[in-house]
Amino acid sequence: MFDWLSDPQAWISLLTLSVLEIVLGIDNIIFISILSGKLRVEDQPKARSFGLAGAFVTRILLLLSISWVMTLTKPLFTVVGRDISGRDLILLVGGLFLIAKATMEIHHKLEGPDAEDEQAAKAGRSLWTTVAQIMVLDIVFSLDSVITAVGMADDVSIMILANVVALIVMLAAARPISEFVDRHPTVKMLALAFLVLIGTNLVAEGMGQHIPKGYTYAAMAFSVIVEMLNIKAKARSERRTAGQ
Repeated sequence: MFDWLSDPQAWISLLTLSVLEIVLGIDNIIFISILSGKLRVEDQPKARSFGLAGAFVTRILLLLSISWVMTLTKPLFTVVGRDISGRDLILLVGGLFLIAKATMEIHHKLEGPDAEDEQAAKAGRSLWTTVAQIMVLDIVFSLDSVITAVGMADDVSIMILANVVALIVMLAAARPISEFVDRHPTVKMLALAFLVLIGTNLVAEGMGQHIPKGYTYAAMAFSVIVEMLNIKAKARSERRTAGQ
């Protein structure tokens, strides 16, 4: 199983795949941060840990069922002259769910403090509902990740090890990212907009319209840089005002 340990090319594949899994996990962390932020403070670490653990277990199970996963790309039926596969259906449903969820969160954010506090209190009593929602989207996010892994590595152990590395990094990053998003309302709104964008990409992918992920991540990175500059400018302005 570990015959690749002496193969430099396999180590390069492991490194590349690990980085890719971490990048592909960014949207997962954003989604987990948004949902866990609506729970009670004591429940938030549990939601993040269970959510990421669920993502890890889902990906491992899918990797161990590679032959089944690859059958998902085979056409099931045809609609308007286009073949629809199991993967397409999963991406469509997952993308629509993500768009709906993010849109509802934006709506609650814009309703006002009272409505938001009521929604937060209600969500605070539903840790396992939140974890269930996270795991549903994990399946969608994991599907593309696993198919990508199959295309980049030949050994299942390399794929699993890359996911372990990605999980460790995401566990370390989940709490700081969640706390940062909670401290800055504009960042939270931006994160919700990212989820709508990601959901739209999933729907487009499910309908056979491939959008290179590099474009999406470049747009997200640019937006984050602009927002960080805004936060820094605001902090500098507040320091100047306080010093007067």
